[in-house]
Amino acid sequence: MKKFIQSENAVTAIVGIVAILALTITSISVIFLYGVPTIYKMEDMANAQKVEQAFTVFDSRTSKVALGESPSQTTSFSMMKGNIKVNGNNQAYNDSKIVIVSVDMNSSWYSGTSGFESKKNKWGSWENYIASTGMNEFNSSMGSIVFTNDERIIGYEGGGVWSKYPNGKSVMISPPEFHYNGETLTLPIMRIEGDAVSSGASDVAVTVSSDNMPTILYPDPATNLNRTNPLTSDKVIVYIKSEFYTAWADYANSLAYASATTDDENMTAVIELEVIPAMGKDSLKQNFKVGAVNQYNPAPIYNFSLDLEARGNAGLNPSNYQITASSGTRTLTYTLQKKNGPNRLVMDIIYEDIAPGGGTETWDGQGYFLINGTQEDEDSIVDLLDKTFMCEYDEPVASFSWNSSSSLGTGPDMDFTSGDQTSLYNLTQHYMKLITMEGTVIFNLNHPGMGGHGNGGGSDPVDYDESTLTLYYDGMPGSITYLHVSRNDLLVNLN
Repeated sequence: MKKFIQSENAVTAIVGIVAILALTITSISVIFLYGVPTIYKMEDMANAQKVEQAFTVFDSRTSKVALGESPSQTTSFSMMKGNIKVNGNNQAYNDSKIVIVSVDMNSSWYSGTSGFESKKNKWGSWENYIASTGMNEFNSSMGSIVFTNDERIIGYEGGGVWSKYPNGKSVMISPPEFHYNGETLTLPIMRIEGDAVSSGASDVAVTVSSDNMPTILYPDPATNLNRTNPLTSDKVIVYIKSEFYTAWADYANSLAYASATTDDENMTAVIELEVIPAMGKDSLKQNFKVGAVNQYNPAPIYNFSLDLEARGNAGLNPSNYQITASSGTRTLTYTLQKKNGPNRLVMDIIYEDIAPGGGTETWDGQGYFLINGTQEDEDSIVDLLDKTFMCEYDEPVASFSWNSSSSLGTGPDMDFTSGDQTSLYNLTQHYMKLITMEGTVIFNLNHPGMGGHGNGGGSDPVDYDESTLTLYYDGMPGSITYLHVSRNDLLVNLN
């Protein structure tokens, strides 16, 4: 009896059963704790992928409607949960919109610390300048169709399909109707009309229809005489306000000749395109524009010469005639003086960059340009690409801008010290690449050495009506020349 009571066989069996039960309960708990959410997450991912595929099909069919191939198309969306909504009303248009502005850099309101240039990458920055000369603005709402499941959003907007994740980052599923080849921007804006919502697990049929009568927004000279092709402005800036703005910016940056920044505060992608200024031979003006030259061409300037005609009996007699351009921290100045002889124009060149690591590079001209004629009939051809016109480096420190590995310079890799010489041709090729590195620049002609400039004061020795400028160069690829924008209204219904 005593041995039976003291036996531990039964206890061992019970402990084993309890251990197995505890292990089973723990395993089930772990499965419920980690497995079930994972299953739900996989289910949500599968649902999202199905919706993305449906939107891609919808995008393809909508293009047929917009292009006039079909009056209407219907796409079925199978949803396990979430909702689909048509955002095609005035309230939705405030958050889904494209604004296009073209600007002239010569305008007084453009530059300066409080000018448009300093705030151009912000949504609404153009509003105070719409009525100003040199500003042209037009816009169109887009609207959207979006599927929402918790914080996951998938939508059709602007002719593209987009997906937005809970972290706020958006990606492109299908490209929008935004086509730029480095010369022509074609932008058919798809504007969604409608206001409907459907939720639940049932299938939803989305029908899109159109009258196939697009509205031409550009070119449109009947509305604005400046809306013509080829473009005559200096810049075209496209603002895209959208819930998927980061994906819009990524798409623009993926194009060969476009780049974009983002205004995160206003959920806007900003795409800035340079317009290449007109080239050729024309009357000389006191300011002229030069677009960004091809940085990959070792000699992108083909012709850059001024045929200067005297404007009075004093003849062509400059003491400090300056041809100057500035861009950011950089300034390039050509200076003409009549000296070293009665019929000689001598040129010096000064390049300055006030950025950290920069400095000043001064070149004294060793040659001259011949002045022909007498008094008011004097003239001279100033060729900024003269290969025989030598210039001497005149600075106590070595040059800094000829280092191709530096952000302040460009090749060829050379170090000039005081007394070294090179041709005016080499200097113009080099400094024109640097001064236009950030885009179009404006060269100003002035003669401060004689108390002013202009045609009215008699101080400037140049007759601008008779003088000419000849300018040809290899522009940087990606300069826009033509713009085509239309709006296609698409009526969307849910069934």
